[in-house]
Amino acid sequence: MFGRSHRFRLIVGAVVIIALFFAATLWALDRFFPANEASRVAAKLTPLPPLPPMSRQSYVIAPVAVSIGAIQNAIEASTPRNFSQRSNQSLSGVLQNADLGLNINRGNIAVNGRDNELTVITPLTGTLHVAGQLGAVAGNIVGGTAGGIAGALGGLLGGSGLGNDLNKAIGGLAGKTLDQNIELRSQVVVRSRPNFAANWRLQPNLAAQVTLADTAVNIAGIKINMAGEAKPLIEQQVNQQVAALESRIRNDPMIEQAARAQWTKMCRSIPLGGGDTGLPELFLEMKPVRAAAAQPQIDARNMTLAIGVMAETRITPQATKPACPFPQALELVPPMENGKLVVGVPIDVPFKDLNKLIDAQLKGKRFPDDKNAPVEVEVLKASLAASDDRLLISLRVKAHERKSWFGFGAQADVAIWGRPKLDPQTQVLRLTDVSLAVESEAAFGLLGTTARAAMPYLTQAIADNAVIDLTPFLDDAKKKIGAAMADFRQAGNGVTVETAVNTLRLNGIAFDSNVLRVIAEAEGTAKVSVTQLPRL
Repeated sequence: MFGRSHRFRLIVGAVVIIALFFAATLWALDRFFPANEASRVAAKLTPLPPLPPMSRQSYVIAPVAVSIGAIQNAIEASTPRNFSQRSNQSLSGVLQNADLGLNINRGNIAVNGRDNELTVITPLTGTLHVAGQLGAVAGNIVGGTAGGIAGALGGLLGGSGLGNDLNKAIGGLAGKTLDQNIELRSQVVVRSRPNFAANWRLQPNLAAQVTLADTAVNIAGIKINMAGEAKPLIEQQVNQQVAALESRIRNDPMIEQAARAQWTKMCRSIPLGGGDTGLPELFLEMKPVRAAAAQPQIDARNMTLAIGVMAETRITPQATKPACPFPQALELVPPMENGKLVVGVPIDVPFKDLNKLIDAQLKGKRFPDDKNAPVEVEVLKASLAASDDRLLISLRVKAHERKSWFGFGAQADVAIWGRPKLDPQTQVLRLTDVSLAVESEAAFGLLGTTARAAMPYLTQAIADNAVIDLTPFLDDAKKKIGAAMADFRQAGNGVTVETAVNTLRLNGIAFDSNVLRVIAEAEGTAKVSVTQLPRL
């Protein structure tokens, strides 16, 4: 009968033997290398010391470019258009009981910038009203020669014969009244080399110079230059105006008030992660701690004030309200690299969250891709642990012999070592120096020769695929830091503040047994343009 066939009995016996062998293999795997063997390997790892708390130095150096036109308009608006002055002092010994009345009108102001110096120029025009009685004594002019104004004029003509004749001719003018208006043309040049002071004030360091064109009064047909009499009166008025302007600028809190407003905006927590990033919700705490400034730089277009703020930044699991006292003293430093914004971001990610990432990346993947390979390995589960300078990836895998007639396979736990390294091109955390743990080699050895042949495939596959892709987090951090920096932007009242985060790069890693710390750095630009100033 069919059941008694010798051939059939051989086939049944072979199947039974193979089944028994396979069952024995599975028993051996479970007995000597149970399903949680990789977990036990991870549990035996020596705990690493906790990472110390870490904050990164961040800074922003913002050039505040105040246009020369804005400075000119502010000075124009705050400087009076005319002024007057009176004096009753004797006029060079020529007039007694002199009454000098000065009325000056100011022209338009021009401001120029060059070689870190501002030059303010304005023309002055007006009249000098001279009234008084011609003196009888002018000894201070003629050096002791008597004869009143005649002696004075004779002295002015050098004591020549002509002078003596004139002395006689006008000698009778003593005691006569003089009343004349004299036209004046002058120019005022004010130079400024402004400096920052530590009290957040600007020291303008103004110095004025008055030049006056020759101006003459006609007495008995003789012209006498009055520039020397008018210039002190003009200088007195100009110096008063310049001193008042310098005092206003020295005491103006505008720079401090603007800095305080930006300081308050920097003192904050910025939400990061969460949502679609796949990473836990974290917060970037920004705490400004120092402020510095370089001395103003002046060219033909702008006066540029470079102001820098240094902040401590750290990642926290919850939102914080840092205390950020405003510095009373401004640090004065050499010229800085203008327009640069750098935010250091130390990211602490717990391994329990990384396990979700690595498991999502590896679970369900089959290695190798080569369909002709003798063995196919499927990853069922993956997790991470740390030891010394290496990371241990624990894998639950299913190995399947492709070329076996029966397609035998088994599950095993595999432990794979690797050193984490940042890939600067792709901005991911990759494992290098990947190798199978000894326990994994033994576990695969029990699966047979073909399974052992799969180990190089698995090792290489893990090296190629065991990466922690932080790109979603970096993109999210860049976006949210950029949004936070947008709060500093301003456009209005003649002030434009521009900030931008251009790149966010990974530049360092560290880890302990519980946390992987990735150090990132955001770089961008910041600048301020001022085209309108308040009245000075």
